[in-house]
Amino acid sequence: MRVMVFFDLPTVTSANRRDYAQFRKYLVKSGFIMLQESVYCKLALNQTVSEAIAQGIRKNKPLEGLVQILTLTEKQFSKMELITGEYNSNVLDSDERLIIL
Repeated sequence: MRVMVFFDLPTVTSANRRDYAQFRKYLVKSGFIMLQESVYCKLALNQTVSEAIAQGIRKNKPLEGLVQILTLTEKQFSKMELITGEYNSNVLDSDERLIIL
Protein backbone atom coordinates (compact mmCIF):
# COMPACT_ATOMS: atom_id res chain seq x y z
CA MET A 1 0.00 0.00 0.00
CA ARG A 2 0.99 3.61 -0.42
CA VAL A 3 0.07 6.52 1.81
CA MET A 4 0.01 9.82 -0.03
CA VAL A 5 -0.08 13.15 1.79
CA PHE A 6 -1.18 16.35 0.07
CA PHE A 7 -0.91 19.62 1.93
CA ASP A 8 -1.52 23.29 1.38
CA LEU A 9 -0.11 25.28 4.27
CA PRO A 10 0.05 29.05 4.67
CA THR A 11 3.48 30.69 4.62
CA VAL A 12 2.49 34.30 5.27
CA THR A 13 3.99 34.77 8.73
CA SER A 14 7.25 33.50 10.16
CA ALA A 15 5.27 31.19 12.46
CA ASN A 16 3.49 29.74 9.39
CA ARG A 17 6.82 29.13 7.66
CA ARG A 18 8.22 27.48 10.79
CA ASP A 19 5.16 25.19 11.05
CA TYR A 20 5.50 24.33 7.33
CA ALA A 21 9.19 23.47 7.76
CA GLN A 22 8.53 21.36 10.87
CA PHE A 23 5.73 19.42 9.15
CA ARG A 24 7.83 18.80 6.05
CA LYS A 25 10.78 17.71 8.23
CA TYR A 26 8.46 15.30 10.08
CA LEU A 27 7.37 13.73 6.79
CA VAL A 28 10.95 13.29 5.56
CA LYS A 29 12.12 11.82 8.89
CA SER A 30 9.14 9.43 8.80
CA GLY A 31 10.29 8.03 5.46
CA PHE A 32 8.09 9.95 3.04
CA ILE A 33 9.50 10.84 -0.36
CA MET A 34 8.52 13.93 -2.30
CA LEU A 35 6.61 13.32 -5.53
CA GLN A 36 5.89 17.01 -6.14
CA GLU A 37 5.92 20.10 -3.99
CA SER A 38 3.46 19.47 -1.16
CA VAL A 39 2.82 15.87 -2.31
CA TYR A 40 4.61 13.13 -0.38
CA CYS A 41 4.35 9.34 -0.51
CA LYS A 42 5.32 6.44 1.76
CA LEU A 43 5.14 2.67 1.37
CA ALA A 44 3.06 0.80 3.98
CA LEU A 45 2.98 -2.95 4.42
CA ASN A 46 -0.73 -3.24 5.27
CA GLN A 47 -3.83 -1.34 6.42
CA THR A 48 -2.75 -1.38 10.09
CA VAL A 49 0.58 0.26 9.28
CA SER A 50 -1.19 2.70 6.99
CA GLU A 51 -3.52 3.77 9.82
CA ALA A 52 -0.55 4.21 12.18
CA ILE A 53 1.12 6.46 9.59
CA ALA A 54 -2.09 8.49 9.24
CA GLN A 55 -2.34 8.81 13.03
CA GLY A 56 1.21 10.20 13.17
CA ILE A 57 0.36 12.75 10.49
CA ARG A 58 -2.76 13.82 12.42
CA LYS A 59 -0.62 14.34 15.55
CA ASN A 60 2.01 16.41 13.74
CA LYS A 61 -0.13 18.50 11.40
CA PRO A 62 0.09 22.29 11.72
CA LEU A 63 -2.83 24.18 13.27
CA GLU A 64 -3.53 26.09 10.05
CA GLY A 65 -3.80 24.83 6.49
CA LEU A 66 -5.12 21.76 4.73
CA VAL A 67 -3.57 18.27 4.98
CA GLN A 68 -5.11 15.37 3.05
CA ILE A 69 -4.24 11.67 3.28
CA LEU A 70 -4.97 9.14 0.54
CA THR A 71 -4.27 5.42 0.89
CA LEU A 72 -3.78 3.47 -2.33
CA THR A 73 -3.03 -0.13 -3.12
CA GLU A 74 0.18 -0.80 -4.98
CA LYS A 75 -1.83 -1.74 -8.07
CA GLN A 76 -3.68 1.61 -8.00
CA PHE A 77 -0.43 3.50 -7.46
CA SER A 78 1.23 1.72 -10.39
CA LYS A 79 -1.50 2.99 -12.72
CA MET A 80 -0.43 6.59 -12.12
CA GLU A 81 0.24 8.25 -15.44
CA LEU A 82 3.23 10.57 -15.64
CA ILE A 83 2.78 13.40 -18.11
CA THR A 84 5.69 15.73 -18.64
CA GLY A 85 6.33 18.70 -20.86
CA GLU A 86 8.94 18.98 -23.55
CA TYR A 87 12.46 18.28 -22.36
CA ASN A 88 14.66 21.35 -22.68
CA SER A 89 18.31 21.25 -21.68
CA ASN A 90 21.08 23.76 -22.16
CA VAL A 91 23.75 21.11 -21.60
CA LEU A 92 25.76 20.28 -24.69
CA ASP A 93 25.73 16.55 -25.25
CA SER A 94 28.29 16.22 -28.00
CA ASP A 95 32.01 16.27 -28.55
CA GLU A 96 31.98 20.09 -28.50
CA ARG A 97 32.54 19.80 -24.74
CA LEU A 98 35.64 17.64 -25.17
CA ILE A 99 38.82 19.33 -23.98
CA ILE A 100 42.14 17.79 -24.97
CA LEU A 101 45.05 18.63 -22.69
